[in-house]
Amino acid sequence: MMADAIKTQTILFVGIAEDDGLSLDKIFVRSDWQSRGVESCHEALDFLDQNRIPVVLTGLELPDGSWRELLNGMARLPAPPNLIVSSRLADACLWAEVLNLGGYDLLVTPFEDLEVMRVTFAARDDWRGHQVEGRARAAAAGSLEPQ
Repeated sequence: MMADAIKTQTILFVGIAEDDGLSLDKIFVRSDWQSRGVESCHEALDFLDQNRIPVVLTGLELPDGSWRELLNGMARLPAPPNLIVSSRLADACLWAEVLNLGGYDLLVTPFEDLEVMRVTFAARDDWRGHQVEGRARAAAAGSLEPQ
């Protein structure tokens, strides 16, 4: 039972349109990902305060802000997830803005199965790498302290 819990990972969908959410559910049902959906920045940040997850996928505009406010709110978390933004427009300016402000990537809707899986797995692996690096730095700093 514990091995299953370790293999399962959660992705949080924030403010995703209903048809896009159905598409994502079909994509992730065949994977080891578990999805959770919320509508707003506030709901997402409440969930993230209680759950350590690697990846958040959000729409551009949310009822109480935008992907930018969500990204800024996540920055205060001890292990902020990687943020992927979704948009109907394949806009190079938006993609550059997402990356420059600290987001992980931009996915264009309608979603393509392989692209969604490639980007989310890469975001998860990147997040895990940062967690390992952080633990290694903490361990190294602890070993340098006088006893």
